[in-house]
Amino acid sequence: MTEILVQAVVEGKDPSMGRVVEHPAWPVIKDAVEEIRPWQAKDGSIDFAADGAPSKFVAELAVDRVVSAIEQLAPLLPHDAEYHHALVKDLRRWAEGGFQVPDFLDSLLAFQPAAHREHGLQHLVVFPMYTQNGNPDRNLEAVVLRMVWPDWLAELERTRYDNPLFCGITFEDFTSGYDTNSAVLFPETIAVREAPERFTWGGIFCDREAARFRRVTGAAVDILGLDLPDDIRDMVADQDRCQQAFVLWDMVHDRTHSHGDLPFDPFMIKQRQPFWMYGLEELRCDLTAFKEAVKLEADGFSQGRDVQYAVLFDRMFRFPVTGERVRNYDGLGGQLLFAYLHKHDVVRWTDNKLHIDWDRAPQVTNQLCAEIEKLYRDGIDRPKLVHWFAGYELVSRYLAPHPGSRWAKGPDALDLTQPPRKLVDDVLPDEFPLSMFYEALSKKLKDVIASTKGITADSAERVAA
Repeated sequence: MTEILVQAVVEGKDPSMGRVVEHPAWPVIKDAVEEIRPWQAKDGSIDFAADGAPSKFVAELAVDRVVSAIEQLAPLLPHDAEYHHALVKDLRRWAEGGFQVPDFLDSLLAFQPAAHREHGLQHLVVFPMYTQNGNPDRNLEAVVLRMVWPDWLAELERTRYDNPLFCGITFEDFTSGYDTNSAVLFPETIAVREAPERFTWGGIFCDREAARFRRVTGAAVDILGLDLPDDIRDMVADQDRCQQAFVLWDMVHDRTHSHGDLPFDPFMIKQRQPFWMYGLEELRCDLTAFKEAVKLEADGFSQGRDVQYAVLFDRMFRFPVTGERVRNYDGLGGQLLFAYLHKHDVVRWTDNKLHIDWDRAPQVTNQLCAEIEKLYRDGIDRPKLVHWFAGYELVSRYLAPHPGSRWAKGPDALDLTQPPRKLVDDVLPDEFPLSMFYEALSKKLKDVIASTKGITADSAERVAA
């Protein structure tokens, strides 16, 4: 592999110019990976005694094809030379070890995309992994992506929103694990023998987020009869504008998890908490992005206004009616935002049409952000269980709990001799059911939301055309 790269440089070729997905080696990787995936168990291993399993020799041949194709593609990606070298070794070791539970820690540590945040830079990524909101099993996956790092975003990260691990990315092509609702590439999803001391990057596919947002928002606007201002209607119709909005939203959201008055581990790692606490944390991060977007608009950044309405529409239209109702904390956050704006007369559902007070929307949305920030600040001085009840009180001030909820009846309805984590068992799977408004909207949007599975910018444009 190294010899091929050196030869390309000696011959005066720019090895980073060609598109990976246009190289004949890319479909070889895709086909071989798709052949391997059905053989794998949930943990990524291959049980050769299972029904339908291949011989070990056949599996080795498939891995050999992946390795050979990676070596052919490596000259296009000199910035990933160390990763691809380690990746080939991990693949070969997996095969030589009899395809036991895969361990790709060495190649994971060698992959450092955040160290090369250059707009348009390609990466070829191959790992055994699960895809969040996609495939729960650690199958082998391959994805080609590009970095999204325009100058304006790089400057904002350098001067206002330091986030050295964040990678905005877009899809070029992918295997089946990403033909799903997954819009992230996170290192913690990869099969390794032990978790690294710290992760050094995290990627979010802004093209999928933007395409999904445009399709669902467009349908919701039509269903609800919402009259959009011209500039927001233009934004929803423009994939590039929406991608810029989402990459900025994601960058600010991501850093907010570790900024502010935090009464607990913001990522809630290895913690068991009621799902409304997760919902409040995700909403806090989104509303912080909204608040910053208001400031950015005032400072002349056009992306600031787009972020505000991306947050409002995605949170109000898509989040509450997406996915199952079991502990749906993102859905809860969307319900809470809508209910808060409704109770403050920013949104009105009248004559079967939705009306939004565009002038008051920023101010009142920021009010909700301030209420959640106060909850967090006060939580620093509270015991865990008291903080959970305070969070419940905030949510139930605007959303009606399930009539059968024990938590809604207060502390006297719970066995407080148990540790807090045990009281989570008393939380209903759907503690805050959908309102009648959202029940009706869900029925009308469910097919549209289902159609966004595996969506990319290209597929969205083909449908629009």
